[in-house]
Amino acid sequence: MNDAPRLKRSDVGIELVRLLAAEGDRVFSTVRARQFAPRVGLQAAYLHEALYHLRRGGWIVPLRRGLYALSPTVPGMAPLHEFEIAMSLADPAAISHGSALHHHGLTEQIPQTVHVLTTTGRTVPRRRPARAGHQREGVLVGDTTYRFVQVKPARFFGVEKVWIGEGRVSITEVERTLLDGLSRPQYCGDFAEVLHAFAQRGEALDLDRIIAYAVRLDAATCKRLGWVLEHQGVDPSRLARLQAVLTQGYRKLDPTGLRRGPCHARWQIQENLPGRVRR
Repeated sequence: MNDAPRLKRSDVGIELVRLLAAEGDRVFSTVRARQFAPRVGLQAAYLHEALYHLRRGGWIVPLRRGLYALSPTVPGMAPLHEFEIAMSLADPAAISHGSALHHHGLTEQIPQTVHVLTTTGRTVPRRRPARAGHQREGVLVGDTTYRFVQVKPARFFGVEKVWIGEGRVSITEVERTLLDGLSRPQYCGDFAEVLHAFAQRGEALDLDRIIAYAVRLDAATCKRLGWVLEHQGVDPSRLARLQAVLTQGYRKLDPTGLRRGPCHARWQIQENLPGRVRR
């Protein structure tokens, strides 16, 4: 006698999925599902049970507590891109660092982790322990690891909207992505990969924009950027704004490297790159 009501609620749950798909809710919350439940005859008291059976049946995919994505098994539903999923895991959020670098065609490395820029003081998913075959640090959703890089709200800028498949996502602009690489190269492969990305962008780089962005960030980023641009042959007169930024002491060119190597007085940078380090 218990199987009949359960089956009925499962069928109603499928109708709920179809309604969500028709409304364009590729990612939805429990609250959103509760709003639609009466339209398919699903009582609020049975919503969680219906969602459980939808998960078991492969109709929906859990992203985090209270948040789901429609499965590609839903008729007419294209698979969600991992960037779309990232947008639903934090607010605000923007694809960044190595993920953005690859999107902009500035690296041939295929990121193994989706990096997401977000702000402090906001809800960010808790890091889940690594499981067998997934040793990367971050939040694991399905087979994809998401790493959230938190910044202060005043530093959440330089973001644009782009279409990825059927979804619209936020991603850091080229100039912001390169600057993030200067401050946290470990999230872009390494510092050598960031220098390669600057070379790839070449003359297409918007100098005024990247300099303005650097000044909004911090002195260390300004000095690293000045060093990179000067070594790319940019006219020193265009770098005056960067040189005018005050800093105390010398900063490492590669922030992840050891503090050793020759010092560049003009940019107050310690050139700790391989081949420049004095042994």
